[in-house]
Amino acid sequence: MSINTDVLIVGAGPVGLTLAVDLGMRGIDCVLVERKEEPQFLPKMERCNARTMEIYRRMGLAERIRAAGLRADVPMDVFVVRNMTEPPLLHLDYPSVEAARAQIAACDDTSQPAEPYQLISQYTLEPLLKSVAERLGPVQVMYGTEFEDFTEDAAGVSAVMRTARGAEEVRAQYMVGCDGGASRVRKKLGISLRGEGDILRLRQALYRCDELFDRIPIGEGPGKGRHYHVADGQSSFLIMQDSTRHWTLHAQVDSDAAMAGQFEKVVGTPVDYEMLHVGEWKQNLLLADRYGAGRVFLAGDAVHLVIPTGGLGMNTGVGDAIDLSWKLAATLRGWAGPNLLRSYEVERRQIGDRNVGASRYASLGRRKWRSMWTPEMEMDTPEARALECRLAEVADVEQRKTNEMIGAELGYRYVDSPVIWPEPGGPEHRLRQYDPTAWTGVRLPHAWVKAGSSIHDLIGDGFTVLRLGRKPPDAAPLVAALAAQGAPATTLDIPDDRLRDLYGRDLFLVRPDLHIVWRGNALPDNVTALARITTGHSTDGMPQAHAG
Repeated sequence: MSINTDVLIVGAGPVGLTLAVDLGMRGIDCVLVERKEEPQFLPKMERCNARTMEIYRRMGLAERIRAAGLRADVPMDVFVVRNMTEPPLLHLDYPSVEAARAQIAACDDTSQPAEPYQLISQYTLEPLLKSVAERLGPVQVMYGTEFEDFTEDAAGVSAVMRTARGAEEVRAQYMVGCDGGASRVRKKLGISLRGEGDILRLRQALYRCDELFDRIPIGEGPGKGRHYHVADGQSSFLIMQDSTRHWTLHAQVDSDAAMAGQFEKVVGTPVDYEMLHVGEWKQNLLLADRYGAGRVFLAGDAVHLVIPTGGLGMNTGVGDAIDLSWKLAATLRGWAGPNLLRSYEVERRQIGDRNVGASRYASLGRRKWRSMWTPEMEMDTPEARALECRLAEVADVEQRKTNEMIGAELGYRYVDSPVIWPEPGGPEHRLRQYDPTAWTGVRLPHAWVKAGSSIHDLIGDGFTVLRLGRKPPDAAPLVAALAAQGAPATTLDIPDDRLRDLYGRDLFLVRPDLHIVWRGNALPDNVTALARITTGHSTDGMPQAHAG
């Protein structure tokens, strides 16, 4: 049996599913293959950050994801504890989704995202995205299908799959490996991961405990929250999952069976529970040398492996998928120049590198306060309490590096991209502070045009020429120049001087993924050159990045 499609996606985790859904919504035929028979009920990621939720808002999925995830009224607080029955050593207060949405709704500038974060476990998110993908006509979803090998020629990729029926071939114009850290696609390409591997090994267990959330606070223990870091010698870390009935625990123990006793020790009081799964995982900080070769691309954990500190793993992968999706669609529709697909690696690898660094920064912070624990702290002495106070003081600084990554989430900028108009300078890349600049290469900052309507909601699926203020310059020549390249382009007029002042320019050219290609108070002299760069074509007289 042979299947023909435009794009073959290997791996149906959140990254592969997001890519398939976005391609399907763009009318691009794709086949998504996954070796598992169905999504698995295993603990992995558990939070979509603000940028990811903005992406899902654009796809019309944000409210469905929120309905499936953690209740909006539950606080996202983080604690450092001895156990769940004693007073916490540290309490970091973070708002619930409900409170964060109220803060965003009341904001009248560009300092907030269009959407706050959402706690949703991967075992909840994957079936949701799978159900969306399966209802899209252009998408064919094939679980129980394992990628084995591929060959490439000038016209496409032929991949061999193994199913219960035997070997099958899929012929596609392009292939994307979203098949995780052990990516077979990446290995077949001969692309290496570099960095720090196998830094630390821990066990992770998933438990069902129906009563724990409702009983919190237990005695003098911490209140309701998201994360409970235990000050102990096992690096124990208790995480509430989206149902509030399931919990995961990370710890360094000698055996799988020991994770039951470790859960009981951390909880600190008898509860009815069932341990559903135990597995070992290792911390890595790795980045791929390349993000693909020829007609084959890589995304997600296949190209960047981070420690979950900062929550940048899956969320970075969703950014990969959205960057690649519209570029594949443009290429398949025939209007993209060669630089458009080339820009995927240029843009996303620098973000992967930055986020590996951000994860390292956060992890070192956590390691710093954890290294201060000593067995003496388990004693009931004034000296032990003094040591705990000092640990809490350091954790109050260092643990925030994990939980406050808004700059990394929203403030990233594509530098030296061949499909973004060159603009000298640019804002500093900050991990924990978001500078809502509207510089070229950044995501267009969110602002409300009217109650409940973000400027993001008005940007179309093609290129958008945004005209701000009551007297903006004519943009018709730029729209015509883009149309001459075959690219879809529209004009969006927002005659609001408040927004013009917030964004700082009269005109913006915005891509389908909301990143700013160009800005100015008048069109450039050569709009054809701008249109050619934007659509991925080489242009004489431009910087080397745009030369092809």
